[in-house]
Amino acid sequence: MMDTSVFTEEQLTVRDAIQKICAQFPNEYWQQHDQSETDPKELHAALAADGWLGIALPEEFGGAGLGISEATMMLQTISQSGAGMAGAQSIHANVYATQPLAKFGNKDQLQSTIPNIISGKWRVCFGVTEPNTGLDTLRLKTTATRQKIWITCAQVASKMILLARTTPLEEVKKPSEGLSLFCIDIDRSNPALELKKIKKMGGRAVDANEVFFDHYEVPADTLIGEEGQGFKIILHGMNAERCLLAGEALGLGYAALERAARYARERVVFGRPIGKNQAIAHPLADAYVNLEAAKLATYHAARLYDRSRTDKTVSPHAVGVACNSAKYLAAEAAFKACERAVMTHGGMGYAMEYDVERWLRECLVPRIAPVSREMILNFVSEKVLDLPRSY
Repeated sequence: MMDTSVFTEEQLTVRDAIQKICAQFPNEYWQQHDQSETDPKELHAALAADGWLGIALPEEFGGAGLGISEATMMLQTISQSGAGMAGAQSIHANVYATQPLAKFGNKDQLQSTIPNIISGKWRVCFGVTEPNTGLDTLRLKTTATRQKIWITCAQVASKMILLARTTPLEEVKKPSEGLSLFCIDIDRSNPALELKKIKKMGGRAVDANEVFFDHYEVPADTLIGEEGQGFKIILHGMNAERCLLAGEALGLGYAALERAARYARERVVFGRPIGKNQAIAHPLADAYVNLEAAKLATYHAARLYDRSRTDKTVSPHAVGVACNSAKYLAAEAAFKACERAVMTHGGMGYAMEYDVERWLRECLVPRIAPVSREMILNFVSEKVLDLPRSY
């Protein structure tokens, strides 16, 4: 269904290889893991066995050395296989959260962490989002206190890429200053750390958590890059994440649309397939057009991101606009496709066995996370249209 003429040979090679791995995990696997809220560790292990967890990590540490363009294709393919957001999110942080570490970590950090992440021995989560104010890490040699929220895979991760305040807010000129990035161990036996699982609407096969720190020790040698430069450093990973999440949304949308189109061809009512009715056909065709447009925006953004790593004529501003725009378009296109897939199935769209209800529950994620639609529109209003900031 998806037009593949815009993809490179490398991207198509990635797609074919990931499809073969995902074929081992049929929709029934994902239905069961969604209902039981069980981590899809088998998929993680299968991807690790073939080296795919290091798709965008340096070759010198065992990675494939490919770009975010190829990583986006990998996550789209996982999602499109029927695994949905849950399947993609189970390795999502291993791909994007490691980007700042790979670029700004020192040699000792890279040698001790990257090979273990690629092999699947260690899983990674990203600790950035907070329920209200900044997490207060007093100084590098001291401790972390307060909490993080919506931390995916914290229950199974060994490492957390943690953004924390190392200079009090009242001592900096801008809120983005005085933040530092760390790669810390998740020691579940330590009473200073508490993980609380959040019950959620969709993507139940992967855990989401509140993480509470109560004077949790943060060793000085876990600092990534320079102290106080954490916000600038994570921007390197944030734009990549926009592309990856856009790919995951696309995969979800195409999966739902393919299922809906098949049902519309096969479901016969009053002696004719329901797909003969324009009230069924046109909304699905519209969903396809939107997915194709979002696909072009997504892979343009990913290519621009990859180019910016070596081509200094590509401005960070252009990359940010492209990546945010792609995430917005893909999220909206996926929602439209998933909602229309359920409606095409009628009453059966509400049944678990057809999968479309699961995908509809999951397609809200890219509209909300890691940044809402409204915040992307705020960003474009301010940075592109030069309108006054509203918040």
